[in-house]
Amino acid sequence: MTLIKSISGIRGTIGGKTADNLTPIDAVKFASAYGAFIKNRNPNKDKITVVVGRDARISGKMISSLVANTLVGLGIDVVDLGLSTTPTVEVAVPMENADGGIILTASHNPKQWNALKLLNEKGEFLNGSEGEKILALAESEDFEFADVDDLGLYSKDSSYLEKHIQEVLNLELVDVEAIKKANFKVVVDGVNSTGGIFIPALLKELNVECIELYCTPNGEFPHNPEPLKEHLTDISELVVKEKADFGIVVDPDVDRLALISEDGSMFGEEYTLVACADYVLGKLGGGNTVSNLSSSRALRDVTEKHGGTYTASAVGEVNVVIKMKETNTVIGGEGNGGIIYPASHYGRDSLVGVALFLSHLANIKMSCKELRDSYPSYFMSKNKIQLTPEINVDAILETMATTYKNEDVNTIDGVKIDFADEWIHLRKSNTEPIIRIYTEAKSQAAADNLAERFINEIKAII
Repeated sequence: MTLIKSISGIRGTIGGKTADNLTPIDAVKFASAYGAFIKNRNPNKDKITVVVGRDARISGKMISSLVANTLVGLGIDVVDLGLSTTPTVEVAVPMENADGGIILTASHNPKQWNALKLLNEKGEFLNGSEGEKILALAESEDFEFADVDDLGLYSKDSSYLEKHIQEVLNLELVDVEAIKKANFKVVVDGVNSTGGIFIPALLKELNVECIELYCTPNGEFPHNPEPLKEHLTDISELVVKEKADFGIVVDPDVDRLALISEDGSMFGEEYTLVACADYVLGKLGGGNTVSNLSSSRALRDVTEKHGGTYTASAVGEVNVVIKMKETNTVIGGEGNGGIIYPASHYGRDSLVGVALFLSHLANIKMSCKELRDSYPSYFMSKNKIQLTPEINVDAILETMATTYKNEDVNTIDGVKIDFADEWIHLRKSNTEPIIRIYTEAKSQAAADNLAERFINEIKAII
């Protein structure tokens, strides 16, 4: 059982003891801290509004009720989207002229987890200093609740399924007509969360035949909800059986998009962004891109093919967004299938990703597998080492950086070591007590061997 407090929000397992897990008391405490923070940054506003939405987790309704009513108790008006997605809440915040937003989701974590993801008035994740202020407020419990006559108003709004989809369809580079004419057939794995509502609804608007797999939003995840190859055997088999053009997999809060080619093979989470960027850059005649240090070199290759400049950021959506704004990026994101398209909004959005990918496939007139094979081929290995409290991770990473100081070493986020034909990125996770070990090479065996070599080196240090 774990409670992880970080600048990006609070995440934990349901049940157990206060301050050790995400109990009702912890949910109220951190919702109070967020509400107090939003009120403090808007001292002259009579009325503060916060948008709230949740994924389909079993604990979602309980946590959402606690959070919404805590905000009401602070005198804040709440617009509750109910079952929603992370990108939908991000889109709704500016549409509602709200002062912030909270998404109740633990993203790709298993069903016993939940979290409060915190947004600013632009519908973007809070930055590091803002997160620190909320953690300090939670620690001091410096909250002042409203008198009975000044309680906030609570309202429900179920219109944002349609509003978000319409926003996506209105994007200039989403080629609605080409998609409709292509007569695509697609299998969707919604992992029994809100992707099972939102992705089929988008596909319906685009005339795409949709075979639904695990699209009942009951929070009973039928497989590990992280969209990795080893968890996606069911959809891979169904894509082949149904003779579908490809498969779509999203995580529980619909900000990560993985694709399955028509032969059941993984298109690859890393290549979701590569394909969408290829389409956007091709249509715009070039442009800059950003992804994080743990993402594939393939995005750099595709960007340079179109005459643009690729930049790497520290891991974490907020870091990617900061770097995207600095470099005037036309598309960016994370190699975990997170598409950030500024023409829509600065947040990872699987609906946008699906629409751009369909536009690309409809225009290029290739099969999904042919498109994947047209890109530079890199292979990634994603591993982790479980941590115990006595392990000094920073010392381990420092040792690695020193050992490989003669290579191309980047330490803006953990340690990334670039070799000629491969790289490894070692970093502490912000969301789990682990060291993440990502490698990439020109063959799967080489990527796996590089990872194994470093795992053994780290174990020797421990």
